Amino acid sequence: MALIAFDFDGTLSDDEMLVLLAEQYGVAADVEDITERAMRGELAYAESLRERAALLDGLPEPEARAAYEQVYLRPGAADLIEALRDAGHTVVILTGGFEEGVRAALDKENVEVDAITANALPVEDGHLTGEVEGPLIEGTKDDALDAAMTEFGVDRADTIAVGDGANDLPMLERAGRAIGFLPKPNVRPECDIVVARMDVLHEVFVEDGLIRP
Repeated sequence: MALIAFDFDGTLSDDEMLVLLAEQYGVAADVEDITERAMRGELAYAESLRERAALLDGLPEPEARAAYEQVYLRPGAADLIEALRDAGHTVVILTGGFEEGVRAALDKENVEVDAITANALPVEDGHLTGEVEGPLIEGTKDDALDAAMTEFGVDRADTIAVGDGANDLPMLERAGRAIGFLPKPNVRPECDIVVARMDVLHEVFVEDGLIRP
């Protein structure tokens, strides 16, 4: 059985949580600019995440929750996750995004994964503090993938990573197989295969014998 590790923002979801949060606060352009610089590898991920979170200092918690509720899975993503898990594979999400938004998207589709490794935006006195906490700020996704392999007892050769941005490169390089989902130009060379739709990724897994047609 395989372990499939998905990135979330830009991969399983077309929504960028920080942009949705920033739209609630009128700072979307600033946040999106920092996001694009980080995804192109022009800015260290931890630094970019802290800069973006700082722009959200003071956002009321109800508005943050409203932003998380706008996060959706891509068409076909829920079906793919279910097919992989029904076939006995382990599916994990490794994201620098925020668990609250990931769970909101999964709940809408009534789908579950085996584990989520994500960050969080702390709340104090009913408002975001402008800080960020979690394992994928300074920590990288190769370490998170190693932890998942250990937890679920899967060899590296049986791991597949799916991602799109510069912060996905560590897990793409670590995994037995690297799949780019609409990858950024600096990520594409590190991918064994590149896809642009979930139904195409579904077919890739069918051809690999991981799931049934």
